[in-house]
Amino acid sequence: MNPNYSQNADTTSTTGVTAILSRIMRVKARKTQLLSALGFLTPNFIGFLIFTAGPVLFSLVIAFSNWNLQRTVTFQWVGFDNFVHLFHDQQFWVYMVNTGYFLIGIPVSIAGSLALAILLNQNLKGMTIYRTLFYLPSFTAGVALMILWKNLYNPEFGPINAVIEEVSRVLQLGIHGPQWLISTRNLLGIDVEQVRLVIQQWGLGARDAIIIMGIWTAIGGSNMLLYIAALTNLPEELVEAAQLDGAGKWQVFKNVTWPQLAPTTFFIVVMSFIGGLQGGFEQARVMTNGGPAGTTTTISYYIYTKAFEQFQIGYASAVSWVLFAIIFAITLVNWKLGNKEVSY
Repeated sequence: MNPNYSQNADTTSTTGVTAILSRIMRVKARKTQLLSALGFLTPNFIGFLIFTAGPVLFSLVIAFSNWNLQRTVTFQWVGFDNFVHLFHDQQFWVYMVNTGYFLIGIPVSIAGSLALAILLNQNLKGMTIYRTLFYLPSFTAGVALMILWKNLYNPEFGPINAVIEEVSRVLQLGIHGPQWLISTRNLLGIDVEQVRLVIQQWGLGARDAIIIMGIWTAIGGSNMLLYIAALTNLPEELVEAAQLDGAGKWQVFKNVTWPQLAPTTFFIVVMSFIGGLQGGFEQARVMTNGGPAGTTTTISYYIYTKAFEQFQIGYASAVSWVLFAIIFAITLVNWKLGNKEVSY
């Protein structure tokens, strides 16, 4: 027998055993890593099940019941009665109109954020300070900011009406400041209790005051930062090529900058609509208590009053799921239409 052949066979056998052992060790290492990862993720997953998924599924089940915390009626399953009653509820439709009315400020705030981002994207000294100053209202957004604006809107001693009255006096315009948060008037002339337009309701009122405050807060907020990030990543060669072809600033923006910002704009529009349909609770709770005459009550605030003031948990859950369906449908429409205009 050839001794070299025997030696080569032993070497091959040793190499094969080493490869198998190495593979076993890698498998064990992967299992150890998987168990470690699951150990870190388990608390978060349990928290998600208890505090998010559990309540959501529970609300879906309760939506088919007449559960009332006051126990004025015996608990029973009512099927789709809550949903049927909801679509015949005049208040629901009025508050849905209120919610839709507040969406008017979204295009203005997005356009303002874009304009501000373009200004703050200039390569000038101290621009970081200006960016910080414009973003500061986002840090103070909340109850304190709403209380501040509530006093600014005060028709008797608020500085906004004081400025309007002074300008009117100097220019002899004869204009008086709006009643703001205590007025049911609005720019579209929507009636207070019915979904119709009435000329007597035309003007500036509580709804418009909240929209103005929202626009002021949103212009320098996260949308501005998203646009600044997108403008920073804009390919300079595209702008330079357009300028070499004789394009002016407006043409560069229209044909180069704006198309490159389409994905960012699409994301901002979708998230703004979702936030707008879900929002309105804090403003109504802090500034107006849903008034005057329910003009600032949105669907989210309506859900709160039904659940935690009137204790109609079953009906409030049904309204919540209808709101979810509306948001989901509008998001799908935005996604369908937006993807046609966006190139990634």
